[in-house]
Amino acid sequence: MSAAAGRAVRELARAISATLDHALTDPATAARTLTDPAIIERIDAGATELPTEVREAMRPPATAAGAAIVGRLPLADNEFGPTPPSWREAASWSGDPVRRARSFELDLVMLLLARSTGEPFGWQGQQGGRLVNNIVPAAGHEYEQSGASSEVLLSPHTEDAFHPQRAHILMLGCLRNPDLVGTTVSSVRRIELTTEQRALLSTPALPILPDVSYGNGHETYSAAAIPTLWSAAGPDRQTLRYDPAYTPLAEADAEFRAAYEQLAAELERVCVTATLSPGELLLVDNDVAVHGRVPFTARYDGTDRWLKRVNIRLPERQRRAEEADENGYGQQIVAPFRTADTPPVASGTHERDAVRHDRGPLEHA
Repeated sequence: MSAAAGRAVRELARAISATLDHALTDPATAARTLTDPAIIERIDAGATELPTEVREAMRPPATAAGAAIVGRLPLADNEFGPTPPSWREAASWSGDPVRRARSFELDLVMLLLARSTGEPFGWQGQQGGRLVNNIVPAAGHEYEQSGASSEVLLSPHTEDAFHPQRAHILMLGCLRNPDLVGTTVSSVRRIELTTEQRALLSTPALPILPDVSYGNGHETYSAAAIPTLWSAAGPDRQTLRYDPAYTPLAEADAEFRAAYEQLAAELERVCVTATLSPGELLLVDNDVAVHGRVPFTARYDGTDRWLKRVNIRLPERQRRAEEADENGYGQQIVAPFRTADTPPVASGTHERDAVRHDRGPLEHA
Protein backbone atom coordinates (compact mmCIF):
# COMPACT_ATOMS: atom_id res chain seq x y z
CA MET A 1 0.00 0.00 0.00
CA SER A 2 1.14 3.52 -0.68
CA ALA A 3 1.65 5.95 2.19
CA ALA A 4 -1.60 7.68 1.22
CA ALA A 5 -3.54 4.41 1.33
CA GLY A 6 -2.08 3.55 4.73
CA ARG A 7 -3.06 6.95 6.07
CA ALA A 8 -6.58 6.49 4.71
CA VAL A 9 -7.01 3.28 6.70
CA ARG A 10 -5.79 4.89 9.90
CA GLU A 11 -7.91 7.99 9.43
CA LEU A 12 -11.02 5.89 8.88
CA ALA A 13 -10.33 3.86 12.02
CA ARG A 14 -9.82 7.08 14.00
CA ALA A 15 -13.13 8.46 12.71
CA ILE A 16 -14.97 5.25 13.61
CA SER A 17 -13.46 5.27 17.08
CA ALA A 18 -14.49 8.89 17.65
CA THR A 19 -18.15 8.14 16.88
CA LEU A 20 -18.52 4.88 18.78
CA ASP A 21 -18.66 5.66 22.50
CA HIS A 22 -22.28 6.76 22.60
CA ALA A 23 -23.41 3.96 20.27
CA LEU A 24 -21.93 1.04 22.22
CA THR A 25 -24.11 -1.00 24.57
CA ASP A 26 -21.21 -1.34 27.00
CA PRO A 27 -18.20 0.72 25.84
CA ALA A 28 -15.64 -1.04 28.05
CA THR A 29 -16.65 -4.59 27.14
CA ALA A 30 -17.37 -3.82 23.49
CA ALA A 31 -13.99 -2.18 23.01
CA ARG A 32 -12.24 -5.26 24.34
CA THR A 33 -14.08 -7.86 22.26
CA LEU A 34 -15.07 -5.67 19.26
CA THR A 35 -18.29 -7.68 18.82
CA ASP A 36 -20.82 -4.96 19.62
CA PRO A 37 -23.31 -4.52 16.72
CA ALA A 38 -22.38 -0.83 16.46
CA ILE A 39 -18.76 -1.77 15.78
CA ILE A 40 -19.68 -4.50 13.32
CA GLU A 41 -21.95 -2.12 11.40
CA ARG A 42 -19.27 0.54 11.11
CA ILE A 43 -16.54 -1.92 10.09
CA ASP A 44 -18.80 -3.39 7.41
CA ALA A 45 -19.58 0.04 6.02
CA GLY A 46 -16.01 1.27 6.39
CA ALA A 47 -14.47 -1.67 4.53
CA THR A 48 -16.44 -0.70 1.44
CA GLU A 49 -15.14 2.88 1.71
CA LEU A 50 -11.45 1.98 1.72
CA PRO A 51 -9.41 2.89 -1.35
CA THR A 52 -9.37 0.24 -4.09
CA GLU A 53 -5.61 -0.02 -3.58
CA VAL A 54 -6.17 -1.25 -0.03
CA ARG A 55 -8.72 -3.87 -1.03
CA GLU A 56 -6.43 -5.13 -3.78
CA ALA A 57 -3.49 -5.35 -1.40
CA MET A 58 -5.56 -7.37 1.06
CA ARG A 59 -6.78 -10.04 -1.36
CA PRO A 60 -5.80 -13.59 -0.33
CA PRO A 61 -2.36 -14.81 -1.42
CA ALA A 62 -2.71 -17.01 -4.48
CA THR A 63 0.86 -18.06 -5.31
CA ALA A 64 2.60 -21.29 -4.36
CA ALA A 65 4.20 -19.39 -1.46
CA GLY A 66 0.85 -19.26 0.32
CA ALA A 67 1.78 -15.95 1.97
CA ALA A 68 2.45 -12.28 1.29
CA ILE A 69 3.72 -9.24 3.16
CA VAL A 70 1.59 -6.11 2.87
CA GLY A 71 2.98 -2.73 3.83
CA ARG A 72 2.85 -0.30 5.20
CA LEU A 73 0.60 1.35 7.75
CA PRO A 74 1.99 4.57 9.26
CA LEU A 75 2.93 3.76 12.87
CA ALA A 76 5.20 5.43 15.41
CA ASP A 77 6.97 3.29 18.00
CA ASN A 78 5.88 5.49 20.90
CA GLU A 79 2.28 5.69 19.72
CA PHE A 80 0.85 2.69 21.57
CA GLY A 81 2.84 2.76 24.76
CA PRO A 82 4.94 -0.13 26.10
CA THR A 83 4.48 -3.70 24.97
CA PRO A 84 1.99 -5.23 27.43
CA PRO A 85 3.16 -8.13 29.62
CA SER A 86 0.31 -10.39 28.47
CA TRP A 87 -2.68 -10.49 26.14
CA ARG A 88 -4.97 -9.88 29.12
CA GLU A 89 -3.23 -6.60 29.90
CA ALA A 90 -3.39 -5.58 26.23
CA ALA A 91 -7.12 -6.37 26.16
CA SER A 92 -7.74 -4.28 29.26
CA TRP A 93 -6.08 -1.30 27.56
CA SER A 94 -8.70 -1.39 24.79
CA GLY A 95 -11.45 -0.94 27.37
CA ASP A 96 -9.63 1.75 29.34
CA PRO A 97 -10.76 5.24 28.19
CA VAL A 98 -7.33 6.69 29.02
CA ARG A 99 -5.32 4.12 27.10
CA ARG A 100 -7.87 3.25 24.42
CA ALA A 101 -6.39 5.50 21.75
CA ARG A 102 -3.17 3.52 21.96
CA SER A 103 -4.68 0.15 21.15
CA PHE A 104 -8.36 0.32 20.24
CA GLU A 105 -7.82 2.35 17.09
CA LEU A 106 -5.32 -0.17 15.75
CA ASP A 107 -7.75 -2.99 16.54
CA LEU A 108 -10.24 -1.19 14.32
CA VAL A 109 -7.55 -0.87 11.65
CA MET A 110 -6.97 -4.63 11.81
CA LEU A 111 -10.69 -5.34 11.48
CA LEU A 112 -11.09 -2.98 8.53
CA LEU A 113 -8.23 -4.67 6.72
CA ALA A 114 -9.39 -8.19 7.65
CA ARG A 115 -12.92 -7.36 6.49
CA SER A 116 -11.44 -6.35 3.14
CA THR A 117 -10.18 -9.93 2.84
CA GLY A 118 -13.14 -11.87 4.25
CA GLU A 119 -14.96 -12.45 7.54
CA PRO A 120 -12.94 -11.87 10.75
CA PHE A 121 -13.77 -14.19 13.64
CA GLY A 122 -12.53 -15.21 17.08
CA TRP A 123 -12.70 -18.17 19.44
CA GLN A 124 -14.73 -18.32 22.63
CA GLY A 125 -11.95 -20.29 24.33
CA GLN A 126 -9.02 -18.13 23.23
CA GLN A 127 -8.19 -14.63 24.49
CA GLY A 128 -11.71 -14.18 25.81
CA GLY A 129 -13.45 -14.39 22.44
CA ARG A 130 -11.71 -11.31 21.06
CA LEU A 131 -11.69 -10.72 17.32
CA VAL A 132 -8.24 -9.11 17.45
CA ASN A 133 -5.65 -11.05 19.47
CA ASN A 134 -2.45 -9.64 20.95
CA ILE A 135 0.70 -11.74 20.51
CA VAL A 136 3.31 -10.80 23.10
CA PRO A 137 5.85 -12.80 25.11
CA ALA A 138 4.60 -13.61 28.60
CA ALA A 139 6.73 -14.44 31.64
CA GLY A 140 6.37 -18.07 32.64
CA HIS A 141 5.40 -19.19 29.13
CA GLU A 142 8.85 -19.02 27.52
CA TYR A 143 9.05 -22.71 26.57
CA GLU A 144 5.50 -23.67 25.63
CA GLN A 145 4.17 -24.10 22.12
CA SER A 146 2.03 -20.96 21.94
CA GLY A 147 2.23 -17.35 20.82
CA ALA A 148 3.20 -16.33 24.36
CA SER A 149 6.50 -18.25 24.19
CA SER A 150 9.90 -16.83 23.33
CA GLU A 151 12.95 -18.95 24.20
CA VAL A 152 11.79 -21.99 22.23
CA LEU A 153 11.16 -22.45 18.52
CA LEU A 154 7.46 -22.10 17.82
CA SER A 155 7.10 -25.13 15.56
CA PRO A 156 5.63 -24.64 12.08
CA HIS A 157 1.91 -25.33 12.29
CA THR A 158 -1.49 -24.75 10.76
CA GLU A 159 -3.33 -22.21 12.90
CA ASP A 160 -5.95 -24.06 14.99
CA ALA A 161 -5.31 -27.22 12.99
CA PHE A 162 -7.48 -29.20 15.42
CA HIS A 163 -10.70 -27.50 14.34
CA PRO A 164 -12.80 -27.87 11.14
CA GLN A 165 -13.69 -24.13 11.28
CA ARG A 166 -10.09 -22.93 11.45
CA ALA A 167 -9.18 -19.78 9.56
CA HIS A 168 -8.67 -19.77 5.81
CA ILE A 169 -6.42 -16.71 6.13
CA LEU A 170 -4.31 -15.67 9.12
CA MET A 171 -3.38 -11.99 9.35
CA LEU A 172 -0.52 -10.78 11.55
CA GLY A 173 0.09 -7.05 12.01
CA CYS A 174 3.34 -5.76 13.49
CA LEU A 175 3.37 -2.95 16.06
CA ARG A 176 6.89 -3.50 17.36
CA ASN A 177 9.78 -5.82 16.48
CA PRO A 178 13.08 -4.20 17.54
CA ASP A 179 14.93 -7.54 17.68
CA LEU A 180 13.89 -8.49 14.12
CA VAL A 181 12.26 -11.69 15.33
CA GLY A 182 11.35 -13.74 12.26
CA THR A 183 8.08 -15.47 11.46
CA THR A 184 8.71 -18.67 9.54
CA VAL A 185 6.50 -19.70 6.60
CA SER A 186 6.56 -23.00 4.69
CA SER A 187 4.27 -23.86 1.79
CA VAL A 188 3.05 -27.40 1.19
CA ARG A 189 2.98 -26.59 -2.54
CA ARG A 190 6.77 -26.30 -2.63
CA ILE A 191 7.61 -29.62 -1.01
CA GLU A 192 8.67 -32.88 -2.67
CA LEU A 193 7.31 -36.22 -1.47
CA THR A 194 6.97 -39.62 -3.08
CA THR A 195 3.61 -40.87 -4.24
CA GLU A 196 3.67 -43.41 -1.41
CA GLN A 197 4.41 -40.75 1.21
CA ARG A 198 1.59 -38.54 -0.05
CA ALA A 199 -0.79 -41.50 0.06
CA LEU A 200 0.15 -42.31 3.66
CA LEU A 201 -0.22 -38.71 4.80
CA SER A 202 -3.57 -38.40 3.02
CA THR A 203 -4.97 -41.24 5.14
CA PRO A 204 -6.68 -40.35 8.46
CA ALA A 205 -4.20 -41.74 10.98
CA LEU A 206 -3.91 -39.42 13.98
CA PRO A 207 -5.87 -36.61 15.65
CA ILE A 208 -4.62 -33.08 16.24
CA LEU A 209 -5.36 -31.78 19.74
CA PRO A 210 -6.11 -28.17 20.82
CA ASP A 211 -3.06 -26.17 21.80
CA VAL A 212 -2.35 -24.91 25.30
CA SER A 213 -3.94 -21.50 24.67
CA TYR A 214 -7.38 -23.17 24.80
CA GLY A 215 -6.87 -24.48 28.33
CA ASN A 216 -8.33 -27.77 29.54
CA GLY A 217 -11.58 -29.60 28.86
CA HIS A 218 -10.98 -31.09 25.43
CA GLU A 219 -10.19 -34.44 27.06
CA THR A 220 -13.93 -35.16 27.33
CA TYR A 221 -14.30 -35.19 23.52
CA SER A 222 -13.45 -38.05 21.21
CA ALA A 223 -10.27 -37.48 19.19
CA ALA A 224 -10.93 -38.43 15.57
CA ALA A 225 -8.10 -39.20 13.18
CA ILE A 226 -7.73 -36.74 10.29
CA PRO A 227 -5.55 -36.66 7.16
CA THR A 228 -2.44 -34.49 7.19
CA LEU A 229 -2.54 -33.82 3.44
CA TRP A 230 -5.48 -33.30 1.13
CA SER A 231 -5.59 -32.69 -2.59
CA ALA A 232 -8.50 -32.73 -4.99
CA ALA A 233 -6.49 -31.85 -8.09
CA GLY A 234 -2.87 -32.90 -7.75
CA PRO A 235 0.19 -31.60 -5.81
CA ASP A 236 -0.15 -28.07 -7.21
CA ARG A 237 -3.43 -27.78 -5.27
CA GLN A 238 -2.19 -29.54 -2.13
CA THR A 239 -3.45 -28.42 1.28
CA LEU A 240 -2.55 -29.59 4.77
CA ARG A 241 -3.50 -29.69 8.45
CA TYR A 242 -0.28 -29.83 10.42
CA ASP A 243 0.66 -29.28 14.05
CA PRO A 244 3.35 -31.74 15.19
CA ALA A 245 3.52 -30.28 18.72
CA TYR A 246 -0.09 -31.38 19.31
CA THR A 247 -0.16 -34.57 17.24
CA PRO A 248 0.41 -37.88 19.16
CA LEU A 249 2.93 -39.26 16.67
CA ALA A 250 4.01 -42.04 19.01
CA GLU A 251 0.65 -43.72 18.37
CA ALA A 252 1.31 -44.12 14.62
CA ASP A 253 3.14 -46.99 12.95
CA ALA A 254 6.74 -46.65 11.80
CA GLU A 255 5.82 -46.19 8.13
CA PHE A 256 3.51 -43.26 8.85
CA ARG A 257 6.02 -41.64 11.21
CA ALA A 258 8.71 -41.88 8.54
CA ALA A 259 6.45 -40.14 6.02
CA TYR A 260 5.54 -37.47 8.59
CA GLU A 261 9.22 -36.90 9.40
CA GLN A 262 9.95 -36.47 5.70
CA LEU A 263 7.12 -33.92 5.46
CA ALA A 264 8.66 -32.03 8.40
CA ALA A 265 12.07 -32.08 6.70
CA GLU A 266 10.57 -30.77 3.46
CA LEU A 267 8.71 -27.99 5.23
CA GLU A 268 12.02 -26.98 6.81
CA ARG A 269 13.79 -27.13 3.45
CA VAL A 270 11.36 -24.73 1.77
CA CYS A 271 11.00 -22.47 4.81
CA VAL A 272 11.31 -18.72 4.38
CA THR A 273 11.55 -16.11 7.12
CA ALA A 274 9.38 -13.02 7.18
CA THR A 275 10.83 -10.31 9.42
CA LEU A 276 8.04 -7.81 9.94
CA SER A 277 8.60 -4.13 10.60
CA PRO A 278 6.07 -1.89 12.38
CA GLY A 279 3.11 -1.25 10.12
CA GLU A 280 3.67 -4.35 7.98
CA LEU A 281 1.14 -7.18 7.70
CA LEU A 282 1.67 -10.86 6.98
CA LEU A 283 -1.14 -12.72 5.23
CA VAL A 284 -0.88 -16.52 5.44
CA ASP A 285 -3.12 -18.94 3.56
CA ASN A 286 -3.80 -21.30 6.45
CA ASP A 287 -4.69 -24.18 4.11
CA VAL A 288 -1.47 -23.91 2.11
CA ALA A 289 1.27 -22.64 4.44
CA VAL A 290 2.33 -23.38 7.99
CA HIS A 291 3.93 -20.69 10.12
CA GLY A 292 6.06 -20.51 13.25
CA ARG A 293 8.53 -18.20 14.98
CA VAL A 294 12.26 -18.24 15.67
CA PRO A 295 13.37 -18.22 19.32
CA PHE A 296 14.28 -14.97 21.03
CA THR A 297 14.99 -13.71 24.53
CA ALA A 298 12.25 -11.47 25.91
CA ARG A 299 13.19 -8.54 28.16
CA TYR A 300 9.73 -7.87 29.64
CA ASP A 301 10.59 -4.17 29.80
CA GLY A 302 7.93 -2.84 27.45
CA THR A 303 10.10 -3.03 24.32
CA ASP A 304 9.46 -6.63 23.20
CA ARG A 305 7.88 -7.81 19.97
CA TRP A 306 4.15 -7.06 19.71
CA LEU A 307 1.87 -8.40 16.98
CA LYS A 308 -1.87 -8.27 16.38
CA ARG A 309 -3.58 -11.38 14.99
CA VAL A 310 -6.92 -11.84 13.19
CA ASN A 311 -8.47 -15.08 11.92
CA ILE A 312 -10.32 -14.68 8.62
CA ARG A 313 -12.89 -16.90 6.93
CA LEU A 314 -13.38 -16.85 3.16
CA PRO A 315 -17.08 -17.57 2.51
CA GLU A 316 -16.40 -18.69 -1.05
CA ARG A 317 -13.88 -21.36 -0.02
CA GLN A 318 -15.18 -24.82 0.82
CA ARG A 319 -13.30 -27.50 2.70
CA ARG A 320 -13.77 -31.26 2.51
CA ALA A 321 -17.21 -32.52 3.43
CA GLU A 322 -15.71 -34.99 5.92
CA GLU A 323 -14.66 -32.17 8.22
CA ALA A 324 -18.27 -31.24 8.91
CA ASP A 325 -18.61 -34.26 11.21
CA GLU A 326 -15.75 -33.25 13.54
CA ASN A 327 -16.59 -32.10 17.07
CA GLY A 328 -13.86 -29.42 17.26
CA TYR A 329 -13.26 -30.48 20.89
CA GLY A 330 -16.13 -28.23 21.95
CA GLN A 331 -14.45 -25.02 20.81
CA GLN A 332 -16.90 -22.48 19.35
CA ILE A 333 -16.15 -19.54 17.08
CA VAL A 334 -17.25 -15.93 17.58
CA ALA A 335 -18.40 -14.79 14.13
CA PRO A 336 -20.45 -11.57 14.28
CA PHE A 337 -19.83 -10.69 10.64
CA ARG A 338 -21.68 -13.76 9.38
CA THR A 339 -25.02 -12.20 10.27
CA ALA A 340 -24.14 -8.66 9.15
CA ASP A 341 -26.39 -7.16 6.48
CA THR A 342 -23.46 -5.88 4.44
CA PRO A 343 -21.65 -8.68 2.59
CA PRO A 344 -17.86 -8.87 2.79
CA VAL A 345 -15.88 -6.90 0.28
CA ALA A 346 -15.17 -9.12 -2.71
CA SER A 347 -11.60 -10.42 -2.63
CA GLY A 348 -9.83 -11.20 -5.88
CA THR A 349 -7.95 -14.35 -6.77
CA HIS A 350 -5.13 -12.78 -8.77
CA GLU A 351 -1.62 -14.06 -8.24
CA ARG A 352 0.28 -12.45 -5.38
CA ASP A 353 4.01 -11.91 -5.12
CA ALA A 354 5.73 -14.46 -2.95
CA VAL A 355 6.53 -13.49 0.61
CA ARG A 356 9.78 -11.53 1.01
CA HIS A 357 12.20 -13.96 2.55
CA ASP A 358 15.68 -15.12 3.44
CA ARG A 359 16.24 -18.63 2.10
CA GLY A 360 18.22 -21.32 3.84
CA PRO A 361 17.92 -23.84 6.67
CA LEU A 362 16.18 -22.76 9.81
CA GLU A 363 19.24 -23.10 12.04
CA HIS A 364 17.77 -21.98 15.40
CA ALA A 365 14.36 -21.70 13.73
